[in-house]
Amino acid sequence: MAEQPNTTLTPPSNLQTRPAGATEYSWCRAVPGGTGITVLALLLSKSPNISVLQNALNKLLNSNPILKSQLHYSSTTNSYSYTIPSNSHLQIQPFDLSSTAQILRTLNNNNNLINETDFHLILEHEMNQNSWSETSSNFISNVFFASTYQLNESSSVLTLRIHTSVCDRAAALAVLRKLLELTMMSEEENEGGGTKLELLKKMEVGLGIEEYIPAGKANKPFWARGIDMVGYGLNSLRFSNLKFMDSESTRGSQVVKLELNKEDTDRVLDGCKTRGIKLCGLLAAAGLIAAHSSKGLNENQWEKYAIVTLINCRSILDPVLSPDFPGFYHSAILNTHDVKGGDDLWELAKRCYTSFINAKNNNKHFSDMGDLNFLMCKAIDNPGLTPSSSLRTSLISVFEDPVIDTTSILHQEIGLEDFIGCASVHGVGPSIAIFDTIRDGQLDCACVYPFPLHTREQMQELIGEMKRILVD
Repeated sequence: MAEQPNTTLTPPSNLQTRPAGATEYSWCRAVPGGTGITVLALLLSKSPNISVLQNALNKLLNSNPILKSQLHYSSTTNSYSYTIPSNSHLQIQPFDLSSTAQILRTLNNNNNLINETDFHLILEHEMNQNSWSETSSNFISNVFFASTYQLNESSSVLTLRIHTSVCDRAAALAVLRKLLELTMMSEEENEGGGTKLELLKKMEVGLGIEEYIPAGKANKPFWARGIDMVGYGLNSLRFSNLKFMDSESTRGSQVVKLELNKEDTDRVLDGCKTRGIKLCGLLAAAGLIAAHSSKGLNENQWEKYAIVTLINCRSILDPVLSPDFPGFYHSAILNTHDVKGGDDLWELAKRCYTSFINAKNNNKHFSDMGDLNFLMCKAIDNPGLTPSSSLRTSLISVFEDPVIDTTSILHQEIGLEDFIGCASVHGVGPSIAIFDTIRDGQLDCACVYPFPLHTREQMQELIGEMKRILVD
């Protein structure tokens, strides 16, 4: 049921077009290989009204023009650009009961799955639908796709699949919240409630993140940049990784959940607060300890692991961008840590967070942005430079801040029972990408990994050990 890239589109010559920025270009290079397919999956307790949903999505895209853009690749100049049409032409792709059942049967037969929910499987299915896998000469594709899957007579799944270069995690969350509001308003309009949707604020088409970096923050002397590049390259040869189970077969992305109850979540968050660190440091530390433990090494044997921490930069750009501004405005900091058996969780968490915050205070998220983008593209071009051609650039990636979500009356009226937002990592990237949410006071993490480079059993055991470490 894989969708084919839309290569028949023709970019209009009379509409707004802008080239991809440097970070956007890196994501445009990464997505064809399988990293950066952002998916929002919503489990609904009732079948959505497709016409209402279509109307809401079109209005959402028209108010966020970059989301309705067409991505254009030119082989002549080896460059990407976004062309923005005057109106959204998004068409929801519906899968009825029988089509959805066939997809689920295929997924179960191919993967020997046990105890995975249909909602979970649909999420993984969408992350592995790559509409951007072919970048032939003058390739053109939309950046936003929507589908509905009918699970049974009463339950359905709505999925939004978006190219990460135009939609980072913060933007995806804003899309979700706006869509829920718009869907409710559309239903009210259908019932004679007026035309509130006309009041939806229209966003401008922003530039790449590099254009908004405050003056002087990205400066780095030429020799310092060269030394850092060599340092990153040499250090990467010393990084330890999880055991690779199958580095030859075609890869996809799969998800394992890490969930804590409210009591354990409160203890974890209180522990972070009293020590002056953020949750990202604790999750990274738990991952490092679990990874070292999984190898059965001697307690005194040290290994070096890499952590990537992603920062939402909207509030620190010039000019400051609103929290819901569409596009990709995250940056990354790469830190390395030596870990041995018996490391104390809180001591390692403090070390992880301190090294991250020191780098951030020294503007490494801006000054090293070009270096990390360059190295990512080099790994894509030369996978043999990575261990076992695995394309793994770090053990784990975390976000500086979690998503905070609270169930509302709006959720109940829409029939929203659950949602997951994450992105694929089976191209270049970490072994574990953690997308953390505090939902109704409970920690809920979607941990994405490349399969079969790592297996579900391997990752379930690793994430289970992380949970044990956190709870204990």
